[in-house]
Amino acid sequence: MYQRNRITSILALALAAATLPAACGGSGGTGPAPEVCERKGDDASTEFLERVGCAADFEALASAPIDANLPGARSVKVALDQADQNALYFQNSVLYPIHHDFVSTHLSGDGLPYVPPLADFNATEYFTPDRRFILGAVTHYQGPGRWALEISPYDTASADMIAALFRAVQGASFFGPELAFHPTSEAVAVEAGKLPSDIPVVSTGDLYAEIDYQPLSLGTAVGRLHFAKAADLDDEYLSHQDIVVLDEAPNDISVVQGIITEEFQTPLSHVNVLSQNRRTPNMGLRGAMSHPELLALKDKLVELTAGASSWSVREVTEAEAEAFWEAHKPTPVTLPELDLTVTELTDIEEVTPDPANGEPLRDAIKTAVLAFGGKAAHYSILARIPDVPIQKAFAIPVYYYDLFMKQNGFYDRIEALLADPQFTTDPAARDEELKALRDAMKAAPIDADFQALLQAKIEAEYPGHPMRFRTSTNSEDLEGFPCAGCYDSNTGDPADWEDVLDAIRKTYASAWKLRTFDERTYYGIDHRSIGMALLVHHNFPDEEANGVAVTNNPFDTAGVQPAFYVNVQTGGDVEVVAPPAGVTNDEFLYFFSQPNQPVTYLTHSSLMPEGQTVLSAAQVHQLGVALDAIHARFSPAYGPAAGNSGWYAMDVEFKFDDDASPGEPPTLYIKQARPYPGRGAAVQAP
Repeated sequence: MYQRNRITSILALALAAATLPAACGGSGGTGPAPEVCERKGDDASTEFLERVGCAADFEALASAPIDANLPGARSVKVALDQADQNALYFQNSVLYPIHHDFVSTHLSGDGLPYVPPLADFNATEYFTPDRRFILGAVTHYQGPGRWALEISPYDTASADMIAALFRAVQGASFFGPELAFHPTSEAVAVEAGKLPSDIPVVSTGDLYAEIDYQPLSLGTAVGRLHFAKAADLDDEYLSHQDIVVLDEAPNDISVVQGIITEEFQTPLSHVNVLSQNRRTPNMGLRGAMSHPELLALKDKLVELTAGASSWSVREVTEAEAEAFWEAHKPTPVTLPELDLTVTELTDIEEVTPDPANGEPLRDAIKTAVLAFGGKAAHYSILARIPDVPIQKAFAIPVYYYDLFMKQNGFYDRIEALLADPQFTTDPAARDEELKALRDAMKAAPIDADFQALLQAKIEAEYPGHPMRFRTSTNSEDLEGFPCAGCYDSNTGDPADWEDVLDAIRKTYASAWKLRTFDERTYYGIDHRSIGMALLVHHNFPDEEANGVAVTNNPFDTAGVQPAFYVNVQTGGDVEVVAPPAGVTNDEFLYFFSQPNQPVTYLTHSSLMPEGQTVLSAAQVHQLGVALDAIHARFSPAYGPAAGNSGWYAMDVEFKFDDDASPGEPPTLYIKQARPYPGRGAAVQAP
């Protein structure tokens, strides 16, 4: 457990998507104290200092930048020993990455109390009022020049303890006049409100607002630097050789080499998930559209690097670009042959049966995908997990999509398009032809026998409510090719049967959107191998909140500080993964596995009254129980239980719906779960 107290990571996580701002005025100081180094020479093996007298002292002890959405953060852990006249130690956080490592080595025995084993140490030093140590970390956020003292998000230290640690650090450091206390969770913030008035407090929101750079999908790419506005992308064709600079994140974007947005994004936006899947850099940069360094390279071939702490861009030659593109062509994706033998409208629990005879869960999912697609295959598993509430649902197998395409001659039409050189080389022509194909699909007849089966099932089992028809293809929600946002779901009201048929046709037609088509082309997918099943359930009529979550901390891939990342917005009218310009969501880390289950808010919803959150504490806990169960259940398919020794998480969509009885709280529904691709390569910009 102690590894989890690594405040370096707390920082990053707790600030998860926070980044930090401009210099913080100290408590009554007029500027930095004179720097007098305590450390002599360049010996990097200095194990601790009792005073940090200069920047070189701090750098000698600081841990490397954290792979988190807190660029440029460097951290030194501190320990105040109340059993030794409040002696203060700044520990070498590279040699001793956790507090217990340091204090058990240097502060145990020889006239001092013995430091207990790790488990006992954790149980006392973060939770008991009579603890020996007050533990924390000083973090320097290099970009904005902030110095912040933090304690663990789950630490129950009193205001008096925090003040004692703060004053000790302030008096023993050259940055003391600039130091502020930064609460790393809502619980710590409550205690921080009791601090003396001369101790400055900086919130995560304040820090986040002052950050200029937001690393989302890490990596390096080469392309032509193209400026555009997100609102114009519907009429503008991007090349897969472009690196695009945008005013804000669009909900969808065709394949590009990299993305820079002026407005910060949510890590769970479709654009970012696509970037992570493509292993292409994606970053936020305030003022990007007018940034002098970028404007100087407009329409030129450049190399862009998005690192965990910083970014860089440089001009490259045509030869360098061609060499990069050749070396980074994606490996073609071959989809397995569809299973067209399944014709039954299947209750969701039966789509992906529990594995038998030791069969791996991943194999059971792969088998189900052949007839029912990725979304339905995963939803079927959700349906059998205790503590995971879902809508009652059934699946329409891919057989009926295939029948629709054959009966109306659409496969022949697609063959002709693929053989047309203008279609394959001219994006405008391709866009026009695909739109004509979609229009034809939306007007085509649907098999009468299929209609009879569907109508009978809805009338018997799902009466009196509009139905949601959700895409479930063999080329989405899959490990390695999630294709977030590639396809469109639609709602139809059985009271008007033609409305249901229109919903099905529009959903089928979304397989042939330009961006979706180009995405498949980029990955070498044979368009004729695509099949679309449908996941069907009641529509959500009265959404109190809608959100997305990751079942692990996307800002701490080392696993030191596990947490759930949640992005949620009130109501159902605002797209949570791509909110309108100027609209923010509740974005927070929920340390579900930690004592007291602290919550760290990174941003707050601009649609809620000040001081209020979208979800209540009870709703956050209910969601956490579901996310924990989902994370554990899919581990045999994608996580440690499947032999994956790397970082693992599931991407989850959820709703809180007001369909309960009057006076009852809104009901939680999990909408889907799919593998989360992670942040990309952990590169550092020079």
